[in-house]
Amino acid sequence: MSYLTLCRHLIAATITALFAGATLADTISVVTSFPKELTAAYKKAYEAKYPQDKLEILNKNTAAGIAYVREQPAGSRPEVFWASAPDAFEVLSSQKLLVKIGPGSPSIPAKIGNYPVNDPEGFYRGQALAGYGLMWNTRYMAANKLPAPKEWADLIKPVYFGHLAISSPSRSGTTHLTVETILQGEGWTKGWAQVLAIGGNSAAITERSFGVPDGVSNGQFGIGLVIDFFGLAAKNSGMPVEFIYPSVTSIVPANIALIDGAKSSEAGKRFIDFTLSEEGQTLLLQKEISRLPVLPSIYAKAPAGYPNPFGGKIQAKVNFNANLSESRYYVVVSLFDQMITFRHKELAAAMKAIHDAERRLSGKASAQLDEARKLVLSPIVDEKQIGDKKLLELFKAKKTDAEASKTKAKVEEEWASRAKANYARAIELASAAK
Repeated sequence: MSYLTLCRHLIAATITALFAGATLADTISVVTSFPKELTAAYKKAYEAKYPQDKLEILNKNTAAGIAYVREQPAGSRPEVFWASAPDAFEVLSSQKLLVKIGPGSPSIPAKIGNYPVNDPEGFYRGQALAGYGLMWNTRYMAANKLPAPKEWADLIKPVYFGHLAISSPSRSGTTHLTVETILQGEGWTKGWAQVLAIGGNSAAITERSFGVPDGVSNGQFGIGLVIDFFGLAAKNSGMPVEFIYPSVTSIVPANIALIDGAKSSEAGKRFIDFTLSEEGQTLLLQKEISRLPVLPSIYAKAPAGYPNPFGGKIQAKVNFNANLSESRYYVVVSLFDQMITFRHKELAAAMKAIHDAERRLSGKASAQLDEARKLVLSPIVDEKQIGDKKLLELFKAKKTDAEASKTKAKVEEEWASRAKANYARAIELASAAK
């Protein structure tokens, strides 16, 4: 073979190799609500193992993430949806936006308690486990002489007025799960009474779920309602905080799924498999992440005292019903905003008036005070109405349905007006109570 011919063969081989490499290169777009500490660790580890791939993180709260996936045309959608809210995956699955990816590894238990770790239909998998609880700043609590809470119900007490923080379900999927856990654990009416009282005792309704643990860690707030990894990560990173699981809590999977109509489905599946591998699961133990793996064998590598949901030490009394949660998802989100987020100033004023009246009356019975409590702590939508299929379907309608959007806006306006009037009347009654 001549030198010239050899050169031609080498050039041809190089070009072929370059084009072959180009066909392997994929950008994997991941829609997730998870914090940067977690996504950065996975991006670094995954790209080191698969250098031909690039991981693109699209950080959005869960509700915004669902909307984003719905709005993208088939063929241009992101590859992976990764979040803590199982009902969000039910929403995407019911709208035919997920690809069936099968049951997953036999090394991962089928259930955590009574709850399936993976979707029985095979459209999404559990990638981590999550519980919901209370995080507090130990220095703040000592400075303000506040007792450490043990249950959600503790937070309705007057001593905690102005010391709490919670986000909104419309801004945070994990907050929605916390609220839904309370509603399922206590029942619709009693559950909303607790949620409304907690909202009224809160100093702020934060714009993102991150705002709660950040505010507790830096001493802006005393106590926050958070998903467990926020509290555990802060504590394990040396912040002056504590975290507990109340008895009325649930342990459910944080899920991962392949989106239908994505550009690089095979690459998306490759990333999903990585997150469920031993290497991917071990990343969850990093102190700045502090999540609960779904692979039981990983807990042997965990530091002493690390919570193990497979060890029976987390006593979760709520058998979370994802189908129930999914069916009323948009109504619960809207109710929280109309009664709490958008009316927080009025709600807090009403709670303060009730607390003041209780101190003034020192346990003395008062019909006026009872009526004030009822006005503040009763949900605008009662137990019968939340079972109305027409109402539930109205709130599930797409934004492109102009007639449904108009009707929905009218209903929400009515809810907001009723809440405002109830809080104003409650202040009058509580102030006059005797």
